[in-house]
Amino acid sequence: MNRLLTPSSHRRLRSATWELARRRSSGAVGADGPKAAVRRGLLPGKRIDPRGWGHAADRRAELAIATAVLVSLVSACGASAGSASVSGRKASVTVSLAGRPLNPTVIQPASHLIDTNGSPFDVRSGTAGRLAFVFFGYTHCPDVCPTTAADIAAALGQQTPAVRARTTFVFVTTDPERDSPQTMRRWLDQFDTSFIGLTGKWADIADYAAALGLPVVPPEQAADGSWLVQHVSRVTAFAPDGTARAGYFPSTTVADYSHDIPLLLENRL
Repeated sequence: MNRLLTPSSHRRLRSATWELARRRSSGAVGADGPKAAVRRGLLPGKRIDPRGWGHAADRRAELAIATAVLVSLVSACGASAGSASVSGRKASVTVSLAGRPLNPTVIQPASHLIDTNGSPFDVRSGTAGRLAFVFFGYTHCPDVCPTTAADIAAALGQQTPAVRARTTFVFVTTDPERDSPQTMRRWLDQFDTSFIGLTGKWADIADYAAALGLPVVPPEQAADGSWLVQHVSRVTAFAPDGTARAGYFPSTTVADYSHDIPLLLENRL
């Protein structure tokens, strides 16, 4: 049986991750920064910006990258919610997606990645016939990554067993040097043991991300041992027919995911 977060565990995780982000953005982490935060249990390891964009010395470079990412996402994602027409015996009812529709849509590309068992994994064939939420992140991420995984796990917990069996979360690391298959497996199992974790050569990760229209940049380690790991926070939802139907961002709630999962499974778009 898959182990899902309980509602109380999910609330604690969201509270802890966003509290960390608030403290770091306000300077509350302290003068000795990450080391003290690690000792207090606020950070899982070395110095990483809670939003995945590095430290203060790199702000100009980060701003340029963030701008490029924003332009890419604006061009790839519509500004309004998608809708579906559901025909009934007496009337038609319009059902809206909480996620942002992708325009143009993307067909699931072939990939050459490695799963948490150390085996080759092609996302297209490995998730065929299922709803797949694909997300690029890293296990040392203190806020967006664990919160996203927790939200999707909580939304799955609100579905029927049949719906859960046809839905999965695919986590592709943007930090392959530190995110070994074993590390990702332990991290994902905190949320749901059925979640898929993928790593591989950086070129293969970047090729797959580019095919989805998502820019990624290799991680960098500074002389002081800190890491700059960049990733786009969009979750891409692929319907069972292999077509990317919608994008989801950090503002997406558990209720949003829970609402959209049945619609995406039925391709009611």
